[in-house]
Amino acid sequence: MYVCLCNCYTDKQLRDVAREGASSVSKAYRRLGRPAQCGRCISHAREVLEQALFETEPLALPAE
Repeated sequence: MYVCLCNCYTDKQLRDVAREGASSVSKAYRRLGRPAQCGRCISHAREVLEQALFETEPLALPAE
């Protein structure tokens, strides 16, 4: 699904760069090659990145 129509970025592309270490929308867009244009995608892009980061980082269990 397209997240950013201005740059034609998909949720898969954002998930991929999140797995490669992009922890913010600006870092993800930098890795993909172009900054956000109109800004409408920022909140959705942030959600996609947060979800991808959550899926790749194991939950820390409390120490006993």
